[in-house]
Amino acid sequence: MKKVKGDTAVSVVCYGFIIIFAVLCLVPLLLVLASSFTSQASLNQMGYRLWPAEFDLAAYRMLFKSGTILPAYGVTIFITVVGTVLSMLVTCACAYAISCKGMQYRGAIAFFIYFTMLFTGGLVPTYLWVTKYLHLSDSLWALILPSLVNAWNLLLMRNFFNGIPDALSESGRIDGANDIVIFFKIILPISLPGIATVGLFYALAYWNEWYKALLYIHTEWKYPLQYLIMMIQKDIQFVQQNAAQAGVQTEGLVPAETVQMATAVVTIGPIVLLYPFLQKYFVQGLTVGSVKG
Repeated sequence: MKKVKGDTAVSVVCYGFIIIFAVLCLVPLLLVLASSFTSQASLNQMGYRLWPAEFDLAAYRMLFKSGTILPAYGVTIFITVVGTVLSMLVTCACAYAISCKGMQYRGAIAFFIYFTMLFTGGLVPTYLWVTKYLHLSDSLWALILPSLVNAWNLLLMRNFFNGIPDALSESGRIDGANDIVIFFKIILPISLPGIATVGLFYALAYWNEWYKALLYIHTEWKYPLQYLIMMIQKDIQFVQQNAAQAGVQTEGLVPAETVQMATAVVTIGPIVLLYPFLQKYFVQGLTVGSVKG
């Protein structure tokens, strides 16, 4: 079937808009990348450029010279992988339970879960619960277990499971399968779009975790990446403030802004590389249910 001129014009406009939008999104990332590979003095003189005027690795040397970045990467990868897997297992199991129409009090349970989105216990009860009763002080599990289930993600998975036809579960029960078999063999395999979406939400939350490390972690080698980088930036600000109070000129000598750019490059890399592997599941999630057969 031949395209008419109007369809061709619409396609050109749409593709042109998408290309321009992609370039606009890419320019800030290129600015950050170029700024991280330049010297602080050059950045002060020339400003932000798409290509570094003076190539310099001082910012990355400052980040990696302590030898703590790689252990922090390991800690962050551990809590992200283990935390995401455990969170998805608990979230999907609970969401499937309250999505089953035969479960008693599922509406009340869903309301209690929703209620936690409106009111929380506060910092002091949570801190006492984690340190005094769970005995997780200075443990990596303190970065995982308190964040194991997110109410919003759970309700999101519940709504996704509600969209699955009941005939699939009923056919499994006719064949003699129980709820556990139905959950793992029927429900989860056809729920990959929802699992990928919610799993990415959990992974981003665990990857960016720093506040719980501030509260519960006291050993240096257990610091996650985000908390360690925040400490490095605070140390640089402390040096600048003390130098300013002493009347010492540090402009161009301390790579404050370039270190910030380098930290952004170091922290976003793995998460940016994760998205292409999950993109196909997002596309499936957009098209699921559009074709009935």
